[in-house]
Amino acid sequence: MADLLIELFSEEIPARMQAKAAADLQKLVTDGLVEAGLTYAGAAAFSTPRRLALSLEGLTAESKPVREERKGPSTSAPDKALDGFLRSTGLTKDQLEVRDVKKGQVYFAVIEKPGRMAADIIAEVLEKTIRTFPWPKSMRWGDGALKWVRPLHSIICILSDEAGVDVVPMDIDGIKTGNQTRGHRFMAPDTFSVTNFDDYEAKLKRAKVVLRAEERADMIWHDAMNQAFAQGLEIVEDRGLLSEVANLVEWPVVLMGTIADDFLGMPPEVLQTSMKDHQKFFSVRNPKTNRIERFVTVANIETADSGATILEGNQKVLFARLSDAKFFWENDLRVAKAGMAEWTEGLKAVTFHNKLGSQFDRVERITALAREIAPAVGADPDEAAEAARLAKADLRSEMIYEFPELQGLMGRYYAKSSGASDAVAAAAQEHYSPLGPSDDVPTAPVSVAVALADKLDTLTGFWAIDEKPTGSKDPFALRRSALGVIRLVLNNDLTLPLLNVAGEKEWSANLLSFFHDRLKVFLKDQGIRNDIIDACIAMPGNDDLTLLVKRAKALSETLKTDDGENLLQGFKRANNILTQAEEKDGVEYSYGADLKYAEDDSEKALFVALDAADAVIAPAMAAEDFSTAMTAMANLRGPIDDFFTNVQVNADVSLVRRNRLNLLSRIRTICLSVADLTLIEG
Repeated sequence: MADLLIELFSEEIPARMQAKAAADLQKLVTDGLVEAGLTYAGAAAFSTPRRLALSLEGLTAESKPVREERKGPSTSAPDKALDGFLRSTGLTKDQLEVRDVKKGQVYFAVIEKPGRMAADIIAEVLEKTIRTFPWPKSMRWGDGALKWVRPLHSIICILSDEAGVDVVPMDIDGIKTGNQTRGHRFMAPDTFSVTNFDDYEAKLKRAKVVLRAEERADMIWHDAMNQAFAQGLEIVEDRGLLSEVANLVEWPVVLMGTIADDFLGMPPEVLQTSMKDHQKFFSVRNPKTNRIERFVTVANIETADSGATILEGNQKVLFARLSDAKFFWENDLRVAKAGMAEWTEGLKAVTFHNKLGSQFDRVERITALAREIAPAVGADPDEAAEAARLAKADLRSEMIYEFPELQGLMGRYYAKSSGASDAVAAAAQEHYSPLGPSDDVPTAPVSVAVALADKLDTLTGFWAIDEKPTGSKDPFALRRSALGVIRLVLNNDLTLPLLNVAGEKEWSANLLSFFHDRLKVFLKDQGIRNDIIDACIAMPGNDDLTLLVKRAKALSETLKTDDGENLLQGFKRANNILTQAEEKDGVEYSYGADLKYAEDDSEKALFVALDAADAVIAPAMAAEDFSTAMTAMANLRGPIDDFFTNVQVNADVSLVRRNRLNLLSRIRTICLSVADLTLIEG
């Protein structure tokens, strides 16, 4: 057994590509080695801005010999069939065997592949990996044909065991494999040799290179937190930025800088976004004022002046960037304080969709819809309409043109500056939510009204022009909009029949079916089966999502009990017998069950139980108390079981038979009043 170390050393790899590239290197190499007959005990891949590395432990020394037999064409087959078989096996006709089978004689190929040394296989696999590596973008340099993300300088490929270290010989467009690499570009640029992975990682660290991305991220976060804490401040957490910055440096040096007082009055989100997008800076917040007062940058070098020169340069660039942001902010405030009419009118020039009009047209629809929805969510209709009218205004602001990700958030600031109420200003930000399954759901009535109106307008609009999602394609994020409606309705326990909102259109039933499909996905994560949801969808009022989910949850809990499961079997038995009898007799047994014709005690007990269940279920369903109704239905399990145990439904006496079939009809009617149990599996 040996250990394999590979390093591909190049110019700087873009941060966004590094993690996937390391994973691709591991997969391509390990898959290739295994396919060629080698095995290994463990593998790990690493990346820094200038290198990809792969370590394999416990690699077998050689592949095992392989003997393969392949059945070929009949000896009487046309020459073309034989020629094709010979090409696929790499043999000649003289090397084939002729064997007798049931249908005559056929050719057989016996292919024996001797074992190969690990070094030969590694060289073959690594060369193929390098030449076909799936970079999103790659380049050629010099006179060679090799393509890589950035110019590739050197390749380490060594096998090490107790006997020593061997370089796996390769030459890829003039780049020969070896056992040497370089450290940090400026602080340790000289070459050094390595003997195995542990030696490699340790020497890299002495040469000012931290190999592991997660270790670099931990160093950055730890140092930044300590520097902020020492000054009574805190770092604004941003895991995405941390991961990106960790892939920009091989030796992270954390530096904290100041923000000029001129900019501290801007919204903290503007400062944070500007510094993150343009400079890759972390924001440092004063917890007492919630203002962003400082920033953290991560250098890739230690300097004699402890980073003072680096900070000075960064602060000059930051001043220019924040000056732009301040200019946008101040210009936008002037428009906002004038009532934002300039922006709302400007939405006429912004096309939403060529068949659905401009953003202004859309705002008009959302405004009318928000006014209509408002009473159902406890919002004032006039306030909801005002919030809808202003919600998209910030799309015309200079700040959103520069930082689109701040839409909604800046709308809140601008709406407040225009004199709008807190509820209207909040709706400008919150009406986009929820954007995803983990996003917070608005609860303020005005925000809920506008958020629902926004998403429902999107859905009804695209359904009206027949632009529905197909397969995996959903260019207008309609699935996300539907899930947003579902979460808004359920989290706020709203009674909002969707067909009332959509209106009686020819496509409204199709849209409702789309909601039901999204609801199944949503409830599946909560452990509610699709067949249970289908059983509830089949009932009246299925466009009221809150009602539908309450029914489904109650049914799901009931069917988890022994009584519920056995009642389901009793119902299915009763329904099957009744259905067969109705088909045979050509009549419907839906009324006329009379206690006076009952002969068996269990039959009489079932009459009493059905009467008692009816007395509970009917008012419970009217009150939407599904739990009580389901419990009353489940309590029928015992009487139904006793009935089927002691009574023959298809009695010889026709009057008795008819009475018992009508009794089964009562079972069916009562159970189907709760949910369509015929759709439940099992």
